[in-house]
Amino acid sequence: MPQLAQLPNGLRVLTEPVAGVRSVALGLLVEASPHEDPETRAGLAHLTEHALFCGTLTRSASALSRMMDEAGGQVGGFVTRDYSCYQACVPGDYATYALELLGDILLNSTVPAESLEREQQAILREIGLDDDSPVTRVGQMLKATIWPDHALGRTICGQPDSILAATRDDVLGFLGRHYTPDRMILAAAGAVDPDLFLPQAEDAFWRLSGHAGTRLSVPCHPQSGCRIETADVSQAYFAIGLPAGRYTDSERYALFVLNSILGGSLGSRLLQTLRDDTGLVYDISSEVHAYRDAGLLVIQGATAPDRLLPVLSLVMQEIVAMADGSRPLDDEELCTARRQLQGQHLLASESTHSVMSRLLTQQVYFGRQLPVDEILGSLQKVTLDDLTGLVETRIVPALEHAAITALVPANAIQIEQEIREFLEVLGCLGRLSP
Repeated sequence: MPQLAQLPNGLRVLTEPVAGVRSVALGLLVEASPHEDPETRAGLAHLTEHALFCGTLTRSASALSRMMDEAGGQVGGFVTRDYSCYQACVPGDYATYALELLGDILLNSTVPAESLEREQQAILREIGLDDDSPVTRVGQMLKATIWPDHALGRTICGQPDSILAATRDDVLGFLGRHYTPDRMILAAAGAVDPDLFLPQAEDAFWRLSGHAGTRLSVPCHPQSGCRIETADVSQAYFAIGLPAGRYTDSERYALFVLNSILGGSLGSRLLQTLRDDTGLVYDISSEVHAYRDAGLLVIQGATAPDRLLPVLSLVMQEIVAMADGSRPLDDEELCTARRQLQGQHLLASESTHSVMSRLLTQQVYFGRQLPVDEILGSLQKVTLDDLTGLVETRIVPALEHAAITALVPANAIQIEQEIREFLEVLGCLGRLSP
């Protein structure tokens, strides 16, 4: 079992040794994300993550990179819609070295103005790359459409004007308000000795101070909508979003199993119907996007522009067929989906990085570590009645609040009205559900 301890300043520390490995994965999760971005500074959480790699009191940005290269490891950071994370993966002998480096970045970053300007320009390039990726773009459009009044609907990178408007004082203020030990979790997995790691962590982070208080949940009200944009593409890229439960929802295991059957596996219904049987798509999939305040069941794919509406119709027919009995779920699908999810969880347990990530996310969302047997057992307990009930009481009613976004060639923009009419039909299905 993982071990949890707390430093005198309030920083929580999790460790989990993994037998037979020579590496250590370190991660520091900070409960700071677009939720905390000021209204006029969208993307500030992401800019802050970039800024912390610009150099410290004793090390330049290039020196930080060179040190990790010399250790034979990797270091980096990223921001999600719920938190920021800084991580390093190194050979076991360099765990103390990497820990000290993370502490230096978090406590001693100087955020030079000229370096911050370079990072602002780098983020503009990052935004451009996202805009050039049809899959990324329709996904961002979907969240903005279904959650227009919530932080979950914002892009993590922010907007060019808000990024360029941010100052060094904005970054330092964000650090002071949100980078406090009560909002942080440190985790280590792999070739780690918990008894040695805890005093090393205290040495690295003892100067960390402050108290931000409990993070409040913000109500999230999904809105049905359609958003079609044009781009220099030959295919129509689409995303469908159905409101689903939060990360900690009581029906999460049933939702994961249902997603695997619908579009989350190679043998899924959507791939069978839309690729193998009809050839309407090359690739289509579904995913569960779950966060602290809300969640989505997202279906994404691409097809010829003139086949977009038939594809959307077939997707919805597959969902409704699960509920009305015309194509009921069966035992074989259920057993396959459970085995797939259980196998994925066990395989992830062999990766130090995956174990470290699990330590952090379970602690921040559940406030505890979920034993492997609990997770595997909960998946095994999912029944056909659970899945049918989930479809009837949660998924089909969610059609009333469905959102559809698409990126199409310029000559295909006329399909927008057809999609809007299709959404109205979905709304009626949702309202007529039991």
